[in-house]
This record gives sequence, C-alpha cells and structure tokens, in this order.
Amino acid sequence: MLKKRLKHIIIILVLLLPVFMFLAWFFTPKTKMVAAIIDKTVLTTEGQEHISLDWVLNYKKYTKTSTKFYKRSEDYFGFFPKENEEFDLRGLERFPSNKIEQLSNDADLVYFTDTYGIYTNEWYEQDNQTERSGIVYGGLKENDMDLLRKMKEKNKLVITEFNTFGSPTSFDIRRKFERTFGLKWTGWTGRYFDNLDTLTNKELPRWLIRNYLNQHGNKWPFKKSGVAFVHESDQVTILEDSIHLEREIPQILSNDYGKERFSLPDEMKYPFWFDIVQNNSAINKTAANYKLYTTEKGSQELKKYGIPSSFPAVTYHIDSDYEFYYFSGDFCDNPITMGTSYFKGIGLFQRFFYNDRDKTERASFFWKFYRPMLQTILEDYEKKISAENNES
Repeated sequence: MLKKRLKHIIIILVLLLPVFMFLAWFFTPKTKMVAAIIDKTVLTTEGQEHISLDWVLNYKKYTKTSTKFYKRSEDYFGFFPKENEEFDLRGLERFPSNKIEQLSNDADLVYFTDTYGIYTNEWYEQDNQTERSGIVYGGLKENDMDLLRKMKEKNKLVITEFNTFGSPTSFDIRRKFERTFGLKWTGWTGRYFDNLDTLTNKELPRWLIRNYLNQHGNKWPFKKSGVAFVHESDQVTILEDSIHLEREIPQILSNDYGKERFSLPDEMKYPFWFDIVQNNSAINKTAANYKLYTTEKGSQELKKYGIPSSFPAVTYHIDSDYEFYYFSGDFCDNPITMGTSYFKGIGLFQRFFYNDRDKTERASFFWKFYRPMLQTILEDYEKKISAENNES
C-alpha cells in the first residue's frame, strides 16, 4: 500500500514539474538590458535568424524596458516582412548621425545576427530559392559601422557573427570592420551537405553546382556527403566524405579557456554555414576553432586553394578597453522553439529536444554550445554593468 501511494506521489510530482519550472521562471526578477539587434535576413515574422538570441534573452528575463520583454517580430533593426510581398526597411541606414549616437548611449549591447540580406528569388519567386538573384536589401552599411565604432569606444558589448562583414558588404565597409576589430575575411565560406548527389538532393544550390561544373571540366563526381567551399570570386571546391574527409562534418574544438569560461563542450559538430576568417592574435584570442579532418587527398585540395584545415570559430577581445565577439558561423539561427524558454532549468532536459543520429540537426548545437556561451557572456556583462552603476 505504501509503495503504491509513493508511486502515485512520484507520478504527480513528475506531472507537476513543468508547472514548478514555469513558476520558477515567472517569479525570477526581470533585468533590464537594452540590446540593439540587427538582422537583415528576416524572411518571415518568425525571425529565425535571431531566434536563439531571443530565446536566451527571454529565458534569462532580460527585458528592453523595466517591464517589457523583447518581441521577436518587432525588436530588431533590418528587414520587416509583410503580406503580399510587401516589406518595411527599418535598418540603421535611415538614422541620422545624432540618432546613431543616441542609440549607442541607450543600448547596453549590440548584436549583428545576420547581414546577408534578402534576395529577389527568395522574396518574389519563392519556387526558385536555390538559384542566385539580385539583392533586395542587405550588407553592412556605413551607419552600421558607426554604431559598432561608438559601442566599442564606449566599452559596451559588441557581438557579431557569420556574414557580418562578408558578401554582400562592400569592400570599403569590410575593411573598416576588419581594421576596427582585428579580423580579416579570407573570402571563403563553407557548409556541410549530407547528400551531394544532384539527382537526389534537389536542395543543393544551383549556382554552386553550375560554378563547380564551369571550373572543373563540366564534371560533378560527388555522390556522398561533404563540405562545399565557396569564395567571393565564385571559385568552388568540394571535399567529399571518405575521399577527402576522414570525418564528414566540420567539428568545433574548444580550448581550455572556452571550456572553463563559457562551459563549451570539448567537441561539437557544425553542419551549417560558416566563414573562414584570419584573426590578429595581438588583438583577439579564440575560445574555439573549426577542425576539418581530411585525408591526404583532402589536405592537398585545401592547400591548392589556400584553405586552412583549422580556423577560428569563436573569436573574442575582453579587456578594459572593449568587449567584442565574432562567431564564425550562423550561430544564432537554430531550429528551436521559444516555448521552452519559459521553463527554468529546462537545460536539464535538453536531450529530449534533438536527435544526435540526425547528421544535419542543429538543435544540439544550440543546447550544448550556443546557449551556455551566450548566457555566460550576458551574465558576466550584466555583473559588469551592475558594478559600474554601483560605483557611479
């Protein structure tokens, strides 16, 4: 009888656990932290390209005012989709210099989640998204750089990631970003594809296939998975599993600092878009690096194009002058849902939200890598702001 009652109690507690977790989140005090979020690649009101940031802001109860939470469909600068192929442009390009100055005073941090932009075929011709087309809106602009410089000068938190200063940003603006933050884009971007067979994988970008065929004697010999590399000059090279790669998916390896400071895992697969940057080690350090595990043939292919087998994934500058991060991947774009951000301690159950057997899944990257890293960055920055406010 006692065992039966105990079993019932345990069942009731399990069923009530989500309620307790929600109440724990609900009664956690709000903390005002003003984030200037820039996203120029928003195809739907879901705001997929900045959803991971909004998840962390909501989970930690960081608010845009003392009472109001961030709204994913509203609280950013950039491209705002509407119905019937209509849109609004509410980027920093429309700001006069005094408004940029005001924003740099009001904001505690700036996060550039995506500047790749919106293209004609994505917006007006939804059935042809694997082909390239003219740009509707995108790229880092002069006003964006003005805000970045001012935030740096005021020793405020600056977070940027993949494509912030790559194509379609102009050469002049890119050079300004590189000089300001001690980074240099090599011109190369890459991505893992789980199937390189053009007969079965219709989602392979047509422009990628066409450029490779034009450059390699009209031959496409790939049937397995692999990693495609694309240069801003349209040069394409591909490493195929088993032939060029010992491990098919690029891995992110965290160093001791990354593991101790940001709770990063030793190793994390990354099957999405990344860029290859060169870091000025006199200015920045790295917390994690990509690693391509290649065969001898793969190493020769990389060497032919000047592509390194190891390159920065998380670059940072943390000092008394300013705090800066560059994530060399589409880190903020992960297939997650905002609903889980309302339950305190949800990370204990993260294993239920992804399937490791799926090579292309990216939810595990959010739970194991991005979430602990960004939470640590924001928590440490919150402590810094509080300490400065107390001193003043």
